[in-house]
Amino acid sequence: MAEYKFIGGGITMADERIIAALDLRTLAEAEKLVEKLGDSIVFYKVGMELFYAVGPEIIKYLKGKNKKIFLDLKLHDIPNTVAEGLVSLMRLGVDIFNVHASGGFTMMSRAAQRVREEADKMGINPPKLIAITVLTSMDGDDWDGLGMHMPIDEQAVRLALLSKDAGLDGVVASPHEAARIRRACGKNFMIVTPGVRPTGSTADDQSRIATPEQALKNGASQIVVGRPIYKADDPRKAAEQILAEINPADC
Repeated sequence: MAEYKFIGGGITMADERIIAALDLRTLAEAEKLVEKLGDSIVFYKVGMELFYAVGPEIIKYLKGKNKKIFLDLKLHDIPNTVAEGLVSLMRLGVDIFNVHASGGFTMMSRAAQRVREEADKMGINPPKLIAITVLTSMDGDDWDGLGMHMPIDEQAVRLALLSKDAGLDGVVASPHEAARIRRACGKNFMIVTPGVRPTGSTADDQSRIATPEQALKNGASQIVVGRPIYKADDPRKAAEQILAEINPADC
């Protein structure tokens, strides 16, 4: 998963376990951040805020820089609409995209089937399809307000197992649920965790958070880091500090 690049006398590592979130509003802002981060980051998340503002241009730009892309649009609709929407998004050439697990088994299984059918027609490996379990911004009060009686962690595991049964490659879940999901779904199941905050960072609007090191120890395969990188005075230094936190022996 990790890519090593030798620069001068040292080693700079772009570790694919770290996904930097481009939660920005303009292409210029995104390009500026990517340029600042350079080879310290290889994987980027493009979410609604940026994609709805600039569309496929950000995907073309990142692909031109040989970056990997997690397109985080959280599709949730009737099965056919989601499946065909994903088929359209596949043509952008992203590496990971996602749906809401709460859309149900039929929606997810249809989506997985159509993605693999289309990839076969295109002669490519299908992008990874993962499902949102419970948003990391959800706290107990929000959960109770939805009339949910099952605890958040139990529901996250339930949705992860449903996603796996539907043929998806993994889920998005908070670091707090990662260990239980890893035990339930096995070692080859992707667990992408937002809500990751390096030591000393603020929680912002996230509720169920952990440090990068703890998230990976809990079973995460990849971690998404946004504001601690893009709002830092020196984004590259912030990214390198996270790399040092998760790879202390290499730094």
